[in-house]
Amino acid sequence: MEEEKVAAAVEAVLFASGDPVPVGRLAEVLGAEVGEVLAAAKKLADRYSYEQRGLRILQLGDKLQMCSSPEFSREISAALEQRKPPRLSQAALEVLAIVAYYQPVTRAYIDQIRGVDSSYTVGVLTERGLIESGGKLDVPGRPSVYCTGDVFLRTMGISDLSELPPLPDLSTDEGIIALQNKIDELKSGVLSGQMSIGEEQ
Repeated sequence: MEEEKVAAAVEAVLFASGDPVPVGRLAEVLGAEVGEVLAAAKKLADRYSYEQRGLRILQLGDKLQMCSSPEFSREISAALEQRKPPRLSQAALEVLAIVAYYQPVTRAYIDQIRGVDSSYTVGVLTERGLIESGGKLDVPGRPSVYCTGDVFLRTMGISDLSELPPLPDLSTDEGIIALQNKIDELKSGVLSGQMSIGEEQ
């Protein structure tokens, strides 16, 4: 299939799906190489951006998804009469950070790090799709393990977990101060512009 047809087919499938679609599945269906599908998606994404279109194509790990441009979120919310989702609470941010950096993790591990019961917050984040069950450990009690998924990547505005900022070195005073500054920024909403999927305060 020629390049323009691959791009058009990728556009059609992503538009029809609405959900993330595995790149491998697209390549199989289109009879193309994974590299060709990714190149076509990038070409489409660049065209949308250059023409300031209302659509974007995101790469979420090994999946692609079409979504609306974030600069039109106010108009979309107003037109569809959508209420702005509540921001993430401090507890939700803590649990989400633990899962993002240490996944796959059990709820007991999350509780151990936080020093409090996190079952409610884990449940809320799971409902919102920011974390998801990654199966069960093969140990007595068979506890569930949690990891992040496509919604987390999309919410954070990243394509892969490797794009997360590195954790500060907590063995030094400077590292502890840097971590506290980041926490303070999150609390004040400076960094939470995209992180608006969360539990009610």
